[in-house]
Amino acid sequence: MSRFKRGAHVDSRAGFRQEKEDCPVPYGLLKAARKSGQLNLSGRGLTEVPQSVWRLNTDTPQEAQQNLSFGAADRWWEQTDLTKLLLSSNKLQSLSEDVKLLPCLLVLDLHDNQLISLPDSIRDLEQLQKLILSKNKLTELPSGLWRLTNLRCLHLQQNLIEQIPQDLGQLVNLDDLDLSDNHLMDIPESLANLKNLVKLNLFCNKLKSLPPAISEMKNLRMLDCSRNQLESIPPVLAQMQSLEQLYLRHNKLHFLPKLPCCKTLKELHCGNNQIEILEADHLKHLSALSLLELRDNKVKSLPEEITLLQGLERLDLTNNDIGSLPCGLGTLPKLKSLSLEGNPLRGIRRDVLTKGTGELLKYLRSRVQDGGSKEEPKTAMTLPSQAKINVHAIKTLKTLDYSEKQEASIPDEVFDAVDDSPVANVNFSKNQLMAVPSRILELKDTLADINLGFNKLTSIPTLNNLSTLDLSNNDIMQVPPELVRTIAQAIQPKIWTKTQKVLSYDLSYIFRALMLDGNPFRNPRAAILSKGTDAVLEYLRSRIPT
Repeated sequence: MSRFKRGAHVDSRAGFRQEKEDCPVPYGLLKAARKSGQLNLSGRGLTEVPQSVWRLNTDTPQEAQQNLSFGAADRWWEQTDLTKLLLSSNKLQSLSEDVKLLPCLLVLDLHDNQLISLPDSIRDLEQLQKLILSKNKLTELPSGLWRLTNLRCLHLQQNLIEQIPQDLGQLVNLDDLDLSDNHLMDIPESLANLKNLVKLNLFCNKLKSLPPAISEMKNLRMLDCSRNQLESIPPVLAQMQSLEQLYLRHNKLHFLPKLPCCKTLKELHCGNNQIEILEADHLKHLSALSLLELRDNKVKSLPEEITLLQGLERLDLTNNDIGSLPCGLGTLPKLKSLSLEGNPLRGIRRDVLTKGTGELLKYLRSRVQDGGSKEEPKTAMTLPSQAKINVHAIKTLKTLDYSEKQEASIPDEVFDAVDDSPVANVNFSKNQLMAVPSRILELKDTLADINLGFNKLTSIPTLNNLSTLDLSNNDIMQVPPELVRTIAQAIQPKIWTKTQKVLSYDLSYIFRALMLDGNPFRNPRAAILSKGTDAVLEYLRSRIPT
């Protein structure tokens, strides 16, 4: 039969050997595999592959030795060569050299085992197209592996591999290569030979650079280099004309890569880097981009050229240092999702920001129609004495309001207008304050609520006995120790042990509402701030030394 001619190393006595082992694989399964050409032994707890599996195509079936009449379905002599063998999720530590007895295999799946090595005889699987070796304990690969020139898919992720040899370049028919979650420090230049590669995954290695040869892979559509140590991207990457998805998250990049020839790029993921500046050159060639992810960087502003991304559907700028948005952003026709949490945005009302992408874009479009600004013009002739102070509100509502003036300081005339009137509420929001006015302490005996949102404060003031403190959308980056000490002094214990250790606190005694959203905090993180006052106070309580 033709199947005996294909394996160069097939033992001529193989058909006459008797199986001595107790085979853990049901004979009916082997019989069915002879007909279908496929055998699935995944998840059977195997510590080794039975000989009856390796010899499936060489040993004479049991039914051939029995004096039986055969129906059309039992013609053992018409068996099919095994082309697909699934051995995943077992306990295999090694593979027998007898793997060579299955020379017609097209698919071999060994993922999720405990393999520490592979036999060099794997080279005899000349027809193999798909080899899955992920989630094992491989540290190196046999030279015979690089002889499998018909391979189209090679998965080696989640192993312990430190180096890939130049022989990789021999696998010229590969279209899917996964090397993620290994210990690779470099990639061989022979990668340039993989002209048919469509998907390359280098996620979670120790790469500090990419070889320029990577640009030779003209058919590559997906490249994942996330969670490495890349500080820059080689300029030749821009020559990858077929690239559609590029993942560069969790690296050490300071700039977006310039990709003038990547006309088909649809997704660019650059979150968790150190990018501070977006330049027009970074954006002007990305007309096909539908997703731009830049969360957790240090971006301070968006260029007006963002409007060139006419196909953009999703823009993620979460946790950056952006203070304002170009109004033209609202004119992008396909933009459906705009994430801005954790930015010190000024000039946009909080109620607009909280209503979602649709309302924010509508607001930005209205600013374009109004010439880009709704702020009242200021001139050098505007004197503090001319400021409009609502004395009636001070007398009847106990409210001192000097908001939306865009002033760098609060004029003394504002505080002088209070006279001896008790003030409970102060609103100094939407100015340009970089520090809390010192004269606010004159109001401390009756003051309950302070709104200092949308300014340029860099620190949290120490003000006791407040009910509400709004510091949203400033430039505050950390909670000062003074505030933590204030909480430590003000907490009221509810439950005490015999050793007088505080187990819980009535945090509402300190603030009814503490608003810190829209600041470039590193701690507490945006996820805590977004949960509101209780979560923020609980975080601060956790910082109190015990």
